Amino acid sequence: MPRKSTRLTFAVLATGAGVFSMLQSLIAPALPTVQHALHTSQSTATWVMTAYLLSASVFTPILGRVGDLVGRKRTLVSVLIAVLAGCLLAALAPNIGTLIVARAVQGAGGALFPLSFGIIRDEFAASEVPGSISNLSAVIAAGGGVGMVAAGPIVSALDYRWLFWIPVAVVAVTALIALRYIPETPHRAEGRVHWLGAGLLSAWLVALLLPLSEAAHWGWGSARVVGLFVAAAVLFALWLSAESRTRSPLIDLRVMRLPAVWTTNTVALLFGAGMYSIWSFLPGFVQTPRAAGYGFGASVTASGLLMLPMLIAMFLSGILSGRLEPVLGAKKLLTAGAALGAVACGFLTLWHDSRWQVAVVAGVFGLGIGLAFASMANLIVGSVPPEQTGAATGMNANIRTIGGSIGAAVVSVLVTGRLQPSGLPYGDGYTHAFALLTLLLLAAALAALLVPARRATRITSAPRASEATPHPAPEPATTA
Repeated sequence: MPRKSTRLTFAVLATGAGVFSMLQSLIAPALPTVQHALHTSQSTATWVMTAYLLSASVFTPILGRVGDLVGRKRTLVSVLIAVLAGCLLAALAPNIGTLIVARAVQGAGGALFPLSFGIIRDEFAASEVPGSISNLSAVIAAGGGVGMVAAGPIVSALDYRWLFWIPVAVVAVTALIALRYIPETPHRAEGRVHWLGAGLLSAWLVALLLPLSEAAHWGWGSARVVGLFVAAAVLFALWLSAESRTRSPLIDLRVMRLPAVWTTNTVALLFGAGMYSIWSFLPGFVQTPRAAGYGFGASVTASGLLMLPMLIAMFLSGILSGRLEPVLGAKKLLTAGAALGAVACGFLTLWHDSRWQVAVVAGVFGLGIGLAFASMANLIVGSVPPEQTGAATGMNANIRTIGGSIGAAVVSVLVTGRLQPSGLPYGDGYTHAFALLTLLLLAAALAALLVPARRATRITSAPRASEATPHPAPEPATTA
């Protein structure tokens, strides 16, 4: 394919994935504004985030696998249209119920990540794949940062509805260009969508993530929370059984057991816990009035600007990762990314009395995010057969989200478990939370050391009804 075409393909993929990543964090700083504008309660307004999280968790691996089977371009365009519809509905939403439904529709865009990685693997020269995946990962990581930084100025200058009107225009153009110029998948996986597996996967993910998101309101010992956790365990066991018995599994469990895959997914779980917790709680920390004994009383816009070093650092380190990966290997970069995250949280645990300290932490953590995102994607893509790219990268993103939900839930308990008479958390709650995140990210760095230096050499795809034909092995990595 001519180089011009691959550049256009990358631009389309980066725009779509970047917009979705931005939508993840863009609305969070504006939730109080949404709550008052739509005359709803705080607990109901949080469903604007919860619906998006649950929807993305369900759709990311399922539509990633659908792309492997029916064609990634076709699925990509369909997902972009779903995101467009969700943003349009959110921009016009007359009430909180409609906005929650719109956010659930937008969640289908989570599949843009695995679909984009698969298209890069299909269409780009082998020598360009690691660098392109690193660059795309940098855009995905930076998208979340853009959301945190841009939300305040957009809401202040315009209105919270413009948080969705702007993506409407961008996604519409992206979908049209994708339909016209991105080639269809040349080689598709054989088989069909295992709908029982898809249903069970959706069920256990919702049963796990819903109580993690709502436990602060429902109570950790409530019947709803305990019952959903039990249901999640039972449904997970049923899903494993169903996937292991079918000839066309939604997620090939043999791929998930590959050493490079399960170790990378372990890092994703731990790193996600640290990353999403910092994204969720650090802005709240800096917005806390100084009367609480900590914090800076920053506005939404000012707290977003304090996150700007993180945005710049994770974009630059993600781009740099593509240049370093052929020299150092994805394993070393992943370990370094997790270690930088641990250093940032350790610094934050001991020193968080000045704005410059928070800005430094944000920058160091951003370096870690950029390296880790790119390395995880490259390790997964380089370790699985081409026809499993969508499903495997989708599950990696999902596991990172699960880790983020667990981390945010635990940090919430530490921060809000004991409140001052004013209703604000005590400062030591944040200190204990930052210390816990330091330990989690250290564990992620240690888990990264377990990633094999060379990835698995062979995996058999799910057999057809009449035969089982082994696939060629992916090229071994040059990690050290």
